[in-house]
Amino acid sequence: MKNKENNNTSALKRFFPYMTKYKVENFSAIILGIVSGISSVYITKEIGHAIDQMMGVGQVNFSSLAKISILFLILVVVLASTQWLIKVLGNRVAYLSVGDLRKDTFSHLNDLPLSYYDSTPHGDITSRFTNDMDNISLAVSSVYNQVFSGLAIIIIALITMLRSNLILTAVVLLSTPIIFIVSWLVAKSSQENFSKQQEMVGQISSFISERVGNQKIVVAFEQEKNSQEIFEKLNNQLYDKGQKAQFSSSLTNPSSRFVDHLAYVAVGFTGAYLILVAKADITVGLISSFTIYASQFTKPFIEISGIITPVQTGLAGIVRAFSILDQKPETPDDNLPHLNQVTGKVAFENVDFAYVPSQPLIRDFNFSAQPGEKIAIVGKTGAGKSTLVNLLMRFYDVDTGEVSVDGHDIRQVTRDSLRSNFGMVLQDTWLFDGTIRENLTYGNADATDEEVYNVLKESYMFEFVDRLPKKLDTRLGEHGVKISQGQAQLLTIARTMLSKPKMLILDEATSSVDSLTESKIQDAFLKMMEGKTSFIIAHRLSTIRNADKILVMDKGQIVEIGNHEELLKKQGAYYDIYKAQFAS
Repeated sequence: MKNKENNNTSALKRFFPYMTKYKVENFSAIILGIVSGISSVYITKEIGHAIDQMMGVGQVNFSSLAKISILFLILVVVLASTQWLIKVLGNRVAYLSVGDLRKDTFSHLNDLPLSYYDSTPHGDITSRFTNDMDNISLAVSSVYNQVFSGLAIIIIALITMLRSNLILTAVVLLSTPIIFIVSWLVAKSSQENFSKQQEMVGQISSFISERVGNQKIVVAFEQEKNSQEIFEKLNNQLYDKGQKAQFSSSLTNPSSRFVDHLAYVAVGFTGAYLILVAKADITVGLISSFTIYASQFTKPFIEISGIITPVQTGLAGIVRAFSILDQKPETPDDNLPHLNQVTGKVAFENVDFAYVPSQPLIRDFNFSAQPGEKIAIVGKTGAGKSTLVNLLMRFYDVDTGEVSVDGHDIRQVTRDSLRSNFGMVLQDTWLFDGTIRENLTYGNADATDEEVYNVLKESYMFEFVDRLPKKLDTRLGEHGVKISQGQAQLLTIARTMLSKPKMLILDEATSSVDSLTESKIQDAFLKMMEGKTSFIIAHRLSTIRNADKILVMDKGQIVEIGNHEELLKKQGAYYDIYKAQFAS
């Protein structure tokens, strides 16, 4: 519990500069808060004066009441205007500061290693950028609106009360620490529930994102009922955590108001005693004003206790946002040289690697590829094929040993210069919401339309795009043209062709393409791979017949190496895989 409190305090301190950087808005709010506080307290004082002008039947000073009423009206207009402006400024600071935090967090995400994305549910990351950030904005604007006007009212009301009557002021002040204690006790007990509530929101977001994105598989396997049961379980857990958080925080406001109302009663009894028994020189109007002063003095504390729910939800969001910023980024490499004029010689020397230290995957791995060679990698699932790609692209770093390109240890050159020399076509296609042109030029923004159409022809997508009304300007995505998985993969192939890489990685690149189109794509790949060192991961052996070398992997090791004909003659592991696919 103490550790959580330290995390909350630390997160608040780190978020504070995001708000204070907007000096004009904050200074304006301070001035408006002072004006608002003076207006509010002065209204209360004039209410007391007005009551004192009505002492009984035939004892009403209408002339003074008229002047007080006009002044009262002016003060109300000033009070309403300043409070409205404070709310406007509060909302502005809230959304600007959270916008800055969101930008910094997203920027930091781009610097995190791939291992973070592999180990963190994507829906939970999304939830931190949506639900949590919105909760922070709501909390900041709520507190902001109370702090500037509320603090001014507290100070001005206290000064006014002290000048009016010390005894009645003491009665009002006695209630304030009780309100503080009540609010603090409730907040302390409910904060942990709010943190757990936000964690459950992240889990539900992750679950929904996963199921919605793969609903076809859910339906195909008739798992709708199972998905519903899992969702209801998570939803019930969220309900349980949320109910506890809401219940505990909801006690703050009524408890504070109860103490506040006791203060009213105490002021009334004390005032009556001073007039009737002590014969003190005070008026009914002053007692009435003190009743309102008591309300004004404690109102900011009560209102803050009233917004304890959004404040604690926002605090949990701040902690979750900074937990991303606390993730260790990839080691900076700006001072390293760039990898230029690549010929394509790749070598793995004595490489050891494990995703989890206790589960070694690759041990003492050695292999080299000469410039322009086409290297195919085959093997059972989990053999380590994609791991080689992860190491080659420095998505992960080797534990021991060295991976080099043209004799340069890839850890001794910038990641950007390394990755810019590779073109990748993956099994999982990704096309973002945008035009076909924007998607194709993602890796080569300077490409001309002629170059774009050329790669579309090479990837057998030209006729499809040419038939579209807006051609390259046709939008893809949720609000655009719907295309098949195979067409999406062809477009990703065209995108890689357009980026003109020095080396290629094809990871099950034709898995979603029919056999007829696949044979055509092979011709396009062969043209694209000419003179380029290429790594081809494939389960279908028909796609790798023309490879210069075929690596057969098992348990992170190369068990066979050679070309297609050589490996068939050996009648070893490759022969077994080939026979299994082409037994007929």
